[in-house]
Amino acid sequence: MGTGGIGGYFGGGGGHEVAFVARGRQLEALRAKGLRVESELGDLHLPTVEVTDDPSELAPADVVLFGVKLWDTEESAALIKPLLAAETAVVSFQNGVVKDDVLRRILGPEHVVGGVAYIAATIAEPGVIKHTGKLQRLVFGEYDGSSSARVEAFRAACAEGGIDVAVSNEIERAVWEKFVFLVGLSGMTTSTRTPIGPIRDNPRSRAFLWDVMDEVVQVARAQGVPIPADFADDRLAFVDQAAAEMTSSMHHDLNRGSRLEVPWLSGDVVDRGRALGVPTPCNRAIADLLAVHAEGHPAT
Repeated sequence: MGTGGIGGYFGGGGGHEVAFVARGRQLEALRAKGLRVESELGDLHLPTVEVTDDPSELAPADVVLFGVKLWDTEESAALIKPLLAAETAVVSFQNGVVKDDVLRRILGPEHVVGGVAYIAATIAEPGVIKHTGKLQRLVFGEYDGSSSARVEAFRAACAEGGIDVAVSNEIERAVWEKFVFLVGLSGMTTSTRTPIGPIRDNPRSRAFLWDVMDEVVQVARAQGVPIPADFADDRLAFVDQAAAEMTSSMHHDLNRGSRLEVPWLSGDVVDRGRALGVPTPCNRAIADLLAVHAEGHPAT
C-alpha cells in the first residue's frame, strides 16, 4: 500500500505474488512500463506488475506492507480493509512512532504488526525507484513479543527475496530506535539541504545532529521505552557507517516542493517533550524552521 521508495524497493523482491497500490503518474508508469529498481546491489526490472489505485480490486492478502506518507495514514488504512482476512498482518514501514496507533484504531490491533525499514530509496521518476548505498533492512515483530506463523512466513519470504531481515520480540523498542536515527537524519539533511556526509564531517553540525538524536532518546526514556541513556552515541556511530551521499525522503520532498512529514518527526518529539517535561530545543529549531515548507510548494 503505497509504491514509493520503500514499497517499490521491497515489493520488487522475486518469488512471491505481490500487488502494488499506487496513484497518479506512478500508477500510470507502473501500468505502462512495469517497475524498475536501480541499486548498487543490482538493478531490477519487472516489465509487468499487478497494480491498482483501488485495493478493493485485489484479493485478500497475507501481508500488507503499508508505506504511505503519514498524512495519508487514516484514509489509506480505511481503503485496505477489503484486503484483510482473519490472519492478515499489516506492517507499517512508515516514518514516525504514531503510525501503529492509527492503524490499530482503524483496522483493529489483531492485524497490526510492528515494523521498521532501513533504506535510502526514493522515486527517481515515475516507475523507477533509486536505492542509494547498500543498506536495505526490514525488522518486524508482533507487539506482544510472541512468535507467530504469519511473522515467520513473512521473514522467510523476505529472506528468499534477498532482503536483509530480522524478527524482533521487542518491536516497540526497535521502532523508537529507528525513530532516533530517522529524526536526526531527516531533520538535519532537510534543514541543511545536504547529504549526511558533510553533516557528520563538520564538528558543529555533527554536534547538533547528536543533540537532535539525544533529545529523542530522552523523550523515549521519559515515556517508558527502554532505550539506553547513551543511545545517541550508538546512532552517531551508525551514521558514520552510512554512505556519505545518504539523505532522507523528507529531503527529497523539500527539493520537490512536496509536503513534509516534519510534524510527525521533530514536531512530534517537541510535542511529546512538552507533555513529558523534557527539553527539546534542537528539534524545536528544526520543526519551526521547516514549518515554512511543511505544506509544500507545488509547481504552478
